[in-house]
Amino acid sequence: MVFVDAPGRRHPVLRWATPLLLVLCIGAFAVLALSDPLARDGLLLRWGALSAQPGDWPALLQADRAATLVTALWLHADGLHLLGNMLFLLVFGLPAERALGPWRLLLFFVAGGALSNLVAAVSLDRPDHVIIGASGAVSALIGAYLALFPTARLGVVLPLGLWLHFVRMPAVVLITLWVVLQVLFTFAGPSFGAVAWWAHLSGFALGFGAALLIRRGLERRSRLRG
Repeated sequence: MVFVDAPGRRHPVLRWATPLLLVLCIGAFAVLALSDPLARDGLLLRWGALSAQPGDWPALLQADRAATLVTALWLHADGLHLLGNMLFLLVFGLPAERALGPWRLLLFFVAGGALSNLVAAVSLDRPDHVIIGASGAVSALIGAYLALFPTARLGVVLPLGLWLHFVRMPAVVLITLWVVLQVLFTFAGPSFGAVAWWAHLSGFALGFGAALLIRRGLERRSRLRG
């Protein structure tokens, strides 16, 4: 399944924040890939977000550990992990940036990602898990996209028989399906891999709620400029 961009705001805006995030994530991945295994593990432990002891969530807000809730966003476990996050970042980040502007987009990404990492760290039942990846931050952008463009349609390529068919579907349908899958995976157990599903759900909820709060102001500002 491959998504394509959907219409955004009418006025052209220089979109530099989404490409910058893409470059930072790829650059951090390259550093890890070029490091020897011992150094790589050390970097992940130093800059990844560690889960807390059960019930000891205030420890996550100490200065050194709070910073890793942000730095963990740039680290990815492997190429597939990175590719999936960057694909969704481009698809949903670029149109969201047209409406939000680059600085708000960065705020949504960093704040949404850090808060979703915090939720994931609290939800894990062991203190030795390392949380990495931009999934929570990208989920916040997916939530913001849905709030900003509730009637948008997304293109999707479906394998039907021997052929690939391109169809356009309401974004709300595809994103709702994605949310349902996250909920199912959250409660399906560890057989689906070491994925912090709560980071996806919390990031989405944060991005959706925050975008709803500012959507009317963005629309009013857009009309005034038009």
